[in-house]
Amino acid sequence: MPRKPLIDQLHHEDSWRLFRILAEFVEGFETLSEIEVPLVSVFGSARFGEDHPAYTLGYRLGKALAEAGFGVVTGGGPGVMEAANRGAFEAGGVSVGLNIELPQEQRPNPYQTHALSLRYFFVRKVLFVRYAAGFVLLPGGFGTLDELAEVLVLIQTEKVHPFPVFVLERGYWQGLLSWMDFLRQEGAIGAKDLALLTPVDTPEEVVAALKGVS
Repeated sequence: MPRKPLIDQLHHEDSWRLFRILAEFVEGFETLSEIEVPLVSVFGSARFGEDHPAYTLGYRLGKALAEAGFGVVTGGGPGVMEAANRGAFEAGGVSVGLNIELPQEQRPNPYQTHALSLRYFFVRKVLFVRYAAGFVLLPGGFGTLDELAEVLVLIQTEKVHPFPVFVLERGYWQGLLSWMDFLRQEGAIGAKDLALLTPVDTPEEVVAALKGVS
C-alpha cells in the first residue's frame, strides 16, 4: 500500500516546524547578543554529582571565569553543567543555560541568570558556538565528545571564527589525546589540526589562556 499520504503529512508538519526552529534561533540570538561579557561554553557529564571530582572542578572553573569577567554557557542541566553554572552564579557572574528537552537526565539547574528552553539540538549547537570566546570540555560522555568533535571540525574547516578549545583535567582525556596523535601519525589529521585542542589541568590555566587572547 503506498505511504504517500503519510509522507505528505510529514512534509506539511515540516513546513510548520520551520517557524518553531526560527523562533528558537531568534530568541537565542537576541538573548546571547545582549550579554556584554565574553562567553565561554562549558561542557561535561550530567551524571556526575556533587561528590564527584569533576563537579568540584566545574564549580571552580565557573567561579574563576566569572571572577575574570567571562560569562559561562552550559547545557543548563545537572552534574558538571550545574557545577559550572553554580560557580559563576555564586560569584555574581553571568550564568547561561541552554536547556534542552530530553526524555532523561536533563532538568534545568537553578543557577542560571539567563535560561533558554530549546527543543532542537542543532539550534543549541549553533548557540554554543556563535558567541563563544572559548570552549572548555570537562570530564563527560557522548554529549561532551559530540561537542568536541563538532567544534574542532568547524574551526578546522574555517566555518566559524577560531577560538581556543580546552580539555580540562589532562588525565581524564589522555586516552583520547593519544588516539588523536595516532590519527596524526596515520595522516588522517595534521599537526595543525591537533594543535586546535589544548589540554590543561586547572581552571586557572584556562582563565590565563583566555585572558591572553581576549
